[in-house]
Amino acid sequence: MGDLLLVRHGETEWSVSGQHTSWTDLPLTQHGEEQAKSLAPLLAGRTFALALTSPLRRAIRTAELAGVYGAVADPDLHEWDYGAYEGITTVEIHRTRPDWFLWNDGVPPGPDGRPGESPAEVAERADRVLSRVGPALADGDVILVAHGHFLRMLTARRLGLSPTDGRLFQLATGTVSRLSTEHGHPVIAEWNTTGTSAAVR
Repeated sequence: MGDLLLVRHGETEWSVSGQHTSWTDLPLTQHGEEQAKSLAPLLAGRTFALALTSPLRRAIRTAELAGVYGAVADPDLHEWDYGAYEGITTVEIHRTRPDWFLWNDGVPPGPDGRPGESPAEVAERADRVLSRVGPALADGDVILVAHGHFLRMLTARRLGLSPTDGRLFQLATGTVSRLSTEHGHPVIAEWNTTGTSAAVR
């Protein structure tokens, strides 16, 4: 059984400011590009039975700079649809909804075509991804290049946890995390590894 590697894209202007970013297709900052390049040595020498990326350019560019070639864009790896909270920070939301918590409450609908997603809906997408990568993990390692909240949800689901438990897995930009197995059960083997950390084994 191979390992499941999770790469969160490099820094963007909104990841610095804390603005919720789902469909807004921001590029990486210069620092974000440097973060992505720094991941290449961590992944060097690995071959992947399957490489998938979010269709958004911040993830695609991160994959390219990290040396993940031939990754296929999968729409299910898109970030959580933040609906009406796109581009808004948690601090701003709390001014009118002080008890709001993404992992419990989801988001209100946004403009046409941006209905927002509940935790259960994001979990459904994560479960679909995990179903698709399962056969590939039987053949070797799999790598997913995507977004913070979505990868946290996918981690919770891989570990057999509830959708709200994605809140437990803080995930920084420009990092590699590794989900493995121990005695046949999914485990976290490494988390938030950066280009200045020890190489991912």
